[in-house]
Amino acid sequence: MSPAKRTDLKKVERGVRLILAGVGEDVRRAGIRATPQRVARMFNEILGGRHENPARHLTVIHSEKHDEMVLIKDIPLYSMCEHHLLPFAGVAHVAYIPKGGRIVGLSKIARVVDTLARRLQVQERLTKQVADLIMDRLQPLGVMVIIEAEHMCMSMRGAKKPKSLTVTSAVRGSFRASSVTRTEAIALIRGGTGSVRNI
Repeated sequence: MSPAKRTDLKKVERGVRLILAGVGEDVRRAGIRATPQRVARMFNEILGGRHENPARHLTVIHSEKHDEMVLIKDIPLYSMCEHHLLPFAGVAHVAYIPKGGRIVGLSKIARVVDTLARRLQVQERLTKQVADLIMDRLQPLGVMVIIEAEHMCMSMRGAKKPKSLTVTSAVRGSFRASSVTRTEAIALIRGGTGSVRNI
């Protein structure tokens, strides 16, 4: 994958200024005079995952060996829907079964989710990207990723249904092949939170 082009802050500022003028605002008004610069810096921050390679986080810990399921649940995530440039936010649950004892630090899985989320995204693609990257880099027996998120483009506009959650999953390897393994992971995710429903 070729490196992503860096954010052109001046170009973003010009675009925001045009949007403000387009909706009828006075771009010289004190309250929004500096808004284009603020928004440009914000986009540079929240879309900064475009400039990072998430695979760099998945370095195997050779001193440890583990061959049972590893689950990191309720990983907070914040992303931007590429359709309306509105945020969606929620949690990711990531489970994998190591092969040959290949594991990574628990925080590294969260960093992968964060890096891939800090891009213009759709939830379905984000879910698959996390699963596919872990499969590719760690070559585990299986991976399951579940993301639950509320989308502002559905809560603030359009259907106007706040608090509704979109749940997506990506299932690879042994989690796809074995309903018992899949059920065990879902039970562990549900345990104590009851947050995943009707998967």
